[in-house]
Amino acid sequence: MATTDYISVVGMIMMVIFFSSYVWADPDMLQDVCVANLASDITMNGFACKRDVSAHDFFFAGLANPRSTDNIYNATVTQVTVRNVTGLNTMGLSMSRIDFAPGGLNPPHFHPRASEIFIVIEGKLDVAFITTDYKLYSKSVKSGELFVFPRSLMHYQINNGKVPALALAVFNSQSPGIQRVATALFASSPSVPNHVLAKTFGIEIDEVKKIKSRLAPKI
Repeated sequence: MATTDYISVVGMIMMVIFFSSYVWADPDMLQDVCVANLASDITMNGFACKRDVSAHDFFFAGLANPRSTDNIYNATVTQVTVRNVTGLNTMGLSMSRIDFAPGGLNPPHFHPRASEIFIVIEGKLDVAFITTDYKLYSKSVKSGELFVFPRSLMHYQINNGKVPALALAVFNSQSPGIQRVATALFASSPSVPNHVLAKTFGIEIDEVKKIKSRLAPKI
């Protein structure tokens, strides 16, 4: 990517972060920082604050390098949430890096607690979301462009090109949550009864079993 393209993308990300500060999905902060104490057994909406805070609590290096896309979808999501950057606690922000091989798919899913701004860094991706009246909004998005996915609506991204693609997603929640439709239905624990899925999708029970075997967690 050319230097001017990088400057454009960085400027776009800064705009997203600035905009997100005015559309919090999470409760507002009541202090400068509240670094999460993940070891605390206190149950609350978020995490208790820890006492010993350092710059490392606000740092994450895990977005620097490409991730393997050798999986069933040929796409890999690297999440940045309060779970791996504890300094995000109470800030109402999180993000993800998504690597796509050619043909890679980030399958239909939704985030119950956040809207999403999706920024393509390299390549081109076809993206879409579906409203509650079942209308599909789709768009091809290339490097330096972005697309917005409304909170809790089902959406997906696919790389229909012949080269890898890379995108960043920014969420207005420290814990946006994610529920993949296929995984929720065919790989839940305990599992959804086969006859329920067969009737839902108009397929035979043997087909349900095949899908479940493909999506079963690898142990």
